[in-house]
Amino acid sequence: MSDPTGNSELDGSSAGEVTAGAEEPVVRERHDKVEIVRLNREAARNAIDGRTARALQAIFDELTEDPGVLAVVLTGTGDRAFCAGMDLKAFASGEVDDILSAKGGFAGIAARRFPKPLIAAVNGAALAGGFEIVLACDLVVAADHAVFGIPEVKRGLAAAGGGLIRLAKRIPQAIALELALTGDSIDAERALDCGLVNRVVPAERLMEEALSIARTICANAPLAVRASKELMKRSLDLTEARAWDLNAVLATPIFASADAFEGAVAFAEKRPPVWTGT
Repeated sequence: MSDPTGNSELDGSSAGEVTAGAEEPVVRERHDKVEIVRLNREAARNAIDGRTARALQAIFDELTEDPGVLAVVLTGTGDRAFCAGMDLKAFASGEVDDILSAKGGFAGIAARRFPKPLIAAVNGAALAGGFEIVLACDLVVAADHAVFGIPEVKRGLAAAGGGLIRLAKRIPQAIALELALTGDSIDAERALDCGLVNRVVPAERLMEEALSIARTICANAPLAVRASKELMKRSLDLTEARAWDLNAVLATPIFASADAFEGAVAFAEKRPPVWTGT
């Protein structure tokens, strides 16, 4: 049977064999203007079942509209797995419609166009759909023991949760094809060398590093950050001429914003800017 999602647990692990208990499948922490969203199914290697996907969809819907959140860090509980992908037991039980959100794709995230900076803090294995969630993030900080892969072909499947669309846009095509066609995984250092990962750090420093990047982003003008992300992302699929048109549409309002004026004045006065997001 073909799985059109983010096929999971294809590394042969037992993830997904454990049914979620009373604990929330996703937990959250607010650190000033940064929200940490943590997959919380450690016994199932943070695999995505219907309950988890519904929670993620609701959380990211809320964060999209929350003016108090300027950046998001997505991670997993424990040190074994960021996310093992889709919970196959949940899939077999008929939860596929929940796991595949109509709005956000696999896990409510993989196909979502989230407007704010999204940082993956990869605390362990990111395989199959878990890797596709990583590819939906803007920046990636990895623990030094993390591994990445789309092993679907080893099980007669395809990485249809975005892996085959996004991977060759993030790393050289030859390496992307190697991962897709062999199904083999790579470690954090090779992922760094390929340009897939921004930083590799010891596991105990993972969240500190991810939060440091998020806070640096949050110190910048919110309108400029969001427009910069949108312009860069959307330009990838455009001709250069059309990208210049989009540049005019998205950048012109930034130069006319109150924050642009504030940035110039703050620079002249040698003080930190006070952004209003307008």
